[in-house]
Amino acid sequence: MTKVGARDAPTLLVSDLTVGLPPDGDRKFAVENASLAVMAGQTRCLVGESGSGKSVIGNAILGMLPDALPQLSGSVALHGENLPKQRDPAFNSIRSARIATIFQDASASLNPIKRIGKQLAEILQVHGFDASSHKDRIRDVLAAVRLDEPDRIMRAYPHQISGGQAQRVVIAGALLLKPSLLIADEPTTALDVTTQAGILKLIADLKKELGLAVLFVTHDFGVVAEIADHVSVMKDGVIVEHGAAADILTSPQHAYTQKLIAAAQPSAPDKPITAAEELLQAQDINLVYRSGGLLNRQRTHAVRNVSLEIAKGQTLGLVGESGSGKSSLARALLRLEETDSGTIRYNGHNITHLAGPDLQRLRKSIQVVLQDPYSALNPRKLVRASIAEGPIIHGMPKKKAYARAEELLELTGLSSTAGQRYPHEFSGGQRQRICIARALALEPELLVADEAVSALDVSVQAQILKLFADMQNRFGFAMLFITHDLRVARAVCDDIIVMKSGEVLERGTVTSVFTHPSHDYTKALLAAAPTSDFLALRGK
Repeated sequence: MTKVGARDAPTLLVSDLTVGLPPDGDRKFAVENASLAVMAGQTRCLVGESGSGKSVIGNAILGMLPDALPQLSGSVALHGENLPKQRDPAFNSIRSARIATIFQDASASLNPIKRIGKQLAEILQVHGFDASSHKDRIRDVLAAVRLDEPDRIMRAYPHQISGGQAQRVVIAGALLLKPSLLIADEPTTALDVTTQAGILKLIADLKKELGLAVLFVTHDFGVVAEIADHVSVMKDGVIVEHGAAADILTSPQHAYTQKLIAAAQPSAPDKPITAAEELLQAQDINLVYRSGGLLNRQRTHAVRNVSLEIAKGQTLGLVGESGSGKSSLARALLRLEETDSGTIRYNGHNITHLAGPDLQRLRKSIQVVLQDPYSALNPRKLVRASIAEGPIIHGMPKKKAYARAEELLELTGLSSTAGQRYPHEFSGGQRQRICIARALALEPELLVADEAVSALDVSVQAQILKLFADMQNRFGFAMLFITHDLRVARAVCDDIIVMKSGEVLERGTVTSVFTHPSHDYTKALLAAAPTSDFLALRGK
């Protein structure tokens, strides 16, 4: 590497970086004249929506840009020394040892058929460390990332630990060789609020303890408020604003920054409170999953004595962490799982054990929007065919069903001609609009949205939440909204039920649950959620 700076140079210095796009790209440059610095012991958040160029900068720093994205100009320096050219073999001694990375999906970063200890040992082996010291070093780093029972974790396979533990293992692997720069690319996006809070605190603590420079890539200003010292905001490959975190959060100058911050501060729904007829009632629902063979039979009590009511036109939120029983309860209400006990009534009729043609007729009036818009649509079908499929199954003429599909595409903010395209031709937010159009094609009375915005950027989340509200006002359906994100629940729900370990711990209106929570678990969830009161940061 070539020395370019003085003794007090920042840990990372990106100068006038420009990265090209293929000729058929949606713009000329993936990144254009980007400059930023990260000092030791500080965190710079690189913020922007999907496609803004954030991850391209991360890959450029790591020397991992593909041939289709050439570095056209600019430089990247570590401790005042220019890094090698992209894909140079010299990077093999830099990655992990001097620059480490953690990604969004911890499960994809770990080999499912190797024990955790063996995977961490491979990092040491590749970089030439003596095998006799591996176990002690791995045990120490697992303890440093606040994992209890390091020896048990070392023996475990990835599927035997939780998502939060898996992300801590990935962080341990990143820190194993004591790098000076840590690139964290959306490391908490897929995590529950309490797990996210723990990971954010861990990164902040390790930054102080080890003097790390951290480049934290995110789309969420709520996360920025928790962890950033400095912020750079990207849009369409260009850094449009940068500065101290408190200044950016409380006095954003660029319109795009203002838009992202507004999206991270959703307001509660402004609905008139009216008495409405009951649509769905569940009483004392119990659901037990059974697994294993004759000698090792296991029972998981997923839902325990849960009761709820949803009125016509109302939105009820189910809030809780992964494993709390939210989706299991929804599957029981949708008659996708047989309950062990309890009663489910829909429009006054007992549907607890409904089957056959009667169940098929019920399906028409209850529709679902799922978390992942990428896997929810058939990649081989035109969009209009996917939307029209349900009405055609239930007897609508094909021509009328296609006309209905085009109408719904326009209502959900897309062009009617979008129906002539395939799912891969749309962004994540656009695909979720298509999924909503498909769900509304059968004119349901109840819409179940299971983590329907959790995979989307914050600004796209805001658009989809507004779309849900607009469509609900137009068509009058009730909604069961399942989420782990309290900020989202507050923006869309009338009433909220908080679940943990299959049980209901608290229920009430949005206002009462958020302003006067009664259960300690609800208070812990609220305390763990990233702040949206950015003005409170002024002067900190």
